[in-house]
Amino acid sequence: MSHMSDAPDTGSRLAEFFGFEEHGTDMKTELIAGATTFLTMSYIIIVNPAILSEAIQIEGYSDQEVFQMIAIATILASIAGILVMAVHANRPFGLAPGMGLNAYFAFTVVILLGVPWQTALAAVFVEGVIFMLLTYVGARRYVIELFPEPVKFAVGAGIGLFLLLLGLIEMNVIIAYDATLVQLNDVATDPVALVALAGLAVTFVLYARDVTGAIIIGITTTAIAGWALTLAGVVDRGVLAPEQLASPQYDITPLAGAFIDGFNQIDPATFVLIVFTFFFVDFFDTAGTLIGVSQFGGFLDEDGDLPEIEKPLMADAVGTTFGAIVGTSTVTTYIESSTGIEEGGRTGMTALTVGFFFLLSLLTVPLIAAIPQYAPYLALVVVGILMLQGVTDIDWDHPAWLISGGLTITVMPLTASIADGLAAGIISYPIIKTAMSETEDIQPGQWVLAAAFILYYYVSAGGVISGT
Repeated sequence: MSHMSDAPDTGSRLAEFFGFEEHGTDMKTELIAGATTFLTMSYIIIVNPAILSEAIQIEGYSDQEVFQMIAIATILASIAGILVMAVHANRPFGLAPGMGLNAYFAFTVVILLGVPWQTALAAVFVEGVIFMLLTYVGARRYVIELFPEPVKFAVGAGIGLFLLLLGLIEMNVIIAYDATLVQLNDVATDPVALVALAGLAVTFVLYARDVTGAIIIGITTTAIAGWALTLAGVVDRGVLAPEQLASPQYDITPLAGAFIDGFNQIDPATFVLIVFTFFFVDFFDTAGTLIGVSQFGGFLDEDGDLPEIEKPLMADAVGTTFGAIVGTSTVTTYIESSTGIEEGGRTGMTALTVGFFFLLSLLTVPLIAAIPQYAPYLALVVVGILMLQGVTDIDWDHPAWLISGGLTITVMPLTASIADGLAAGIISYPIIKTAMSETEDIQPGQWVLAAAFILYYYVSAGGVISGT
């Protein structure tokens, strides 16, 4: 028996590799955190194919088959980025194809501009390669560290409000209204809103009582309630539970590698502008998310910077490049990572757990589809509120902090864009500082960054790229 006691303990080796002691965590906490992050971002396995299949059609394959190919590509691209995040960066962040960027890919580039989907994938591939090179030489880190301090500290709360709004909309609690843009839905007559709000209440109660895994329990309970009411005949199938569950389609060869064909018959000017837009939005979305969730997890240093930020940046660069190869849009770090951080996730073991669940989801694509889409969104509401804690780090008495930080926080939810919120803060900061005769606090690079944003909005909103 003695030889067994000498066998290496995998758990302790993992604890040593990821530095559990140094980060004040343990295996159980990391696993629960990883499971929580996965569940809150698992909707992408369904939502990403739903969006991209609007633009990607493959001859000889049904829409349902293409949908499943994209779902597999989504999972594989997520795993690629997450592995780099876990092993290289040792950060508890999940990655997947980014929301917003997938809509731009499908509706603007392919459908509106008429660019072949293979060419759009080629543009994503080029963007990923550029990201890897810029990350390797440290250029991305330099740009992110140019962010004004009030912007860095406001990002978390801005993302929180964005998540809060997104969650309430997906739960049918808030709806569109012409006169005021949004209003409260008639929740008493909407089964989705009622079940989602009940699940939200359960989650808040569990959180207030400091129950470990409160968010994951809340999502699971909500999903089960939706199915129970459906199977009991209280509501029709398709209201609180998915209408049908498809069987998995694992052959993605018609999709994987299609980006190579995209390099044929390129219009150089259009291609450069598409790459530029993917690059610009992804750069600042990722930067904003990284800083926001890092602030939430207490990872930022006293200057509001994330130490060794080039490592997590490399993860999304690799994920994006690999994603384009297998057939999906730009991969980015996910805001939903903050749900796992809230559960105590602090190391790459959390990310590795997220990756494991993505791998597992390859076998259970129909089961992932069984989670009603509104259920994971209650986590966004919970975390959105928790992320508002970041406002205490802002010096509200200083006009530059007040205006720059305030714009960062409010523009994000109002435009449904992390990048737009960052732009508002970055452009306003040097202007207000100059107005206060505090020009010595402005780095030359901050003026360049502000000018780059102004140029970007002139190009995108000025009709040079229509529809962005």
